[in-house]
Amino acid sequence: MKAVNRDYKGDDAYYDRLFSYLKTKFLTDNLQLKPIRKDVFLLKSQKMTCILKGYRSDHKLKVHDAFTSTLRKEGFFHTYKFLNPPGGELLTFEGTYFACIEYISPNEIAFTYQTFQNRKEALKLLEEFHQITSNFEARYRTLLPKAELLGKWIERYKIFINNLPTICFFIKEPYISEIISWASWSLSHLEKNQNLLEQQAKVILHGDVAHHNFLRDESGRLFLIDFDLIQIGPPAYDYLQMANRFLPHLNWSFERLSKYKQIRKYIMNRAFLYALAYPADIFREWNRIIREKTYSDPNKLKYVIELSIGQFNIRKQFIEQLKNI
Repeated sequence: MKAVNRDYKGDDAYYDRLFSYLKTKFLTDNLQLKPIRKDVFLLKSQKMTCILKGYRSDHKLKVHDAFTSTLRKEGFFHTYKFLNPPGGELLTFEGTYFACIEYISPNEIAFTYQTFQNRKEALKLLEEFHQITSNFEARYRTLLPKAELLGKWIERYKIFINNLPTICFFIKEPYISEIISWASWSLSHLEKNQNLLEQQAKVILHGDVAHHNFLRDESGRLFLIDFDLIQIGPPAYDYLQMANRFLPHLNWSFERLSKYKQIRKYIMNRAFLYALAYPADIFREWNRIIREKTYSDPNKLKYVIELSIGQFNIRKQFIEQLKNI
């Protein structure tokens, strides 16, 4: 069979070569390989079904393998485990190191942040993840990077400013100036108050708490997956990112956001409030489609324009409320 799912836009020749390589390792004629995204595949053989994930270094693969193993040893079972590859050999192909990861059969209803119950469960699972990783983060300080929220956001802001000649073709004033003013206000005050977030005890942060990194299995159990961006830092950094992803589903309501107990404890933290005003989602998505040159894709362009303009007025009211607080 062909290695490539033709609905996936990628290098067919590469995937066919990879498929041939894997057949020599799994020694079966019934091997199936379906691309999910770049360097991530669903792999099926007579003996196993797994996720095949590529890493750019064997060091990163081994750190992630050790991390998920440590999570389980410490009592966090709401994630996948790494599996032994055939013959126990490390799978390497054209400079990429591949791991076999446990396949979790997904629920027929995809997980999103659109419902209160899903948001509540995601926060509870993230809180448990932080509590568990606080027990062993010291062991990973030399293996994982330290979270640098302010520096990352300043860099994202600068890239957005550099991309304005292209962005101006799609959104006009007063939207652009207003969005930039939100970021400037947020960054200037966050720089003076960042220590209010740094005072927390450190944990291992997930680093990418988008809805697609939570997976509900067939039985309804929720899992946290994909640890590509794990780093050391205060839990507030993950909760800020989650709040930013929740708010469009909450009609940018400060009161509704405050009802979640994991976030409510930060509501009186000045730095947290300044950070809530930063348009991380708008900058992230515009910078991404310009970097990848996908603004010619009408669906992706529609999404990022809706993100920037569709809820502009209620988002502006939210930020004015933050300023008053």
